[in-house]
Amino acid sequence: MKRCKWCNLDNPLYIKYHDLEWGVPNFDDQYLFEMLILESFQAGLSWECVLNKREAFKEAYDNFDIECVINYDENKINELLSNKKIIRNKLKIKASINNAQIFKSITNEYGSFYNYLITFTKNKILYEIGKTTNDLSDALSNDLKKRGMKFVGSTIIYSYLQATGFIYSHDKECFMYKEHL
Repeated sequence: MKRCKWCNLDNPLYIKYHDLEWGVPNFDDQYLFEMLILESFQAGLSWECVLNKREAFKEAYDNFDIECVINYDENKINELLSNKKIIRNKLKIKASINNAQIFKSITNEYGSFYNYLITFTKNKILYEIGKTTNDLSDALSNDLKKRGMKFVGSTIIYSYLQATGFIYSHDKECFMYKEHL
């Protein structure tokens, strides 16, 4: 069975992620929050590196309970910085707390983060291959930055939109490939 070129076939976690999760629409706010935090940790690293640490991140980040994350203090930041099972970048850890607070603010404003996202996506799934940014990721990234989020550049946001199913990008050779749903 052929998969996207980026999928490391020697990593069962990556295969499972590719086959069952990546590009599958999942618009639940809990999932959208988890993926936004994880994608922000990807900056400068590979997704495989983050994916391999995902379970440790879930544990360290209280299962991505936004109510917990928005209240993290210096003690929790120090605990995260000493956790060898996750990516221990102080700027990214502080950004994750800041981004959680802004995510919460957006959900309060729009009723859900999904409702916010569809103001950009127009409630459509985009089908495209071979890109790392587009007008959609540029616009969303710019708005998130304007609201104060960090580590949400256009490339990270494009990856986020692919992961959560707003952009469908399986390679044409991949068994998951579809031109549209």
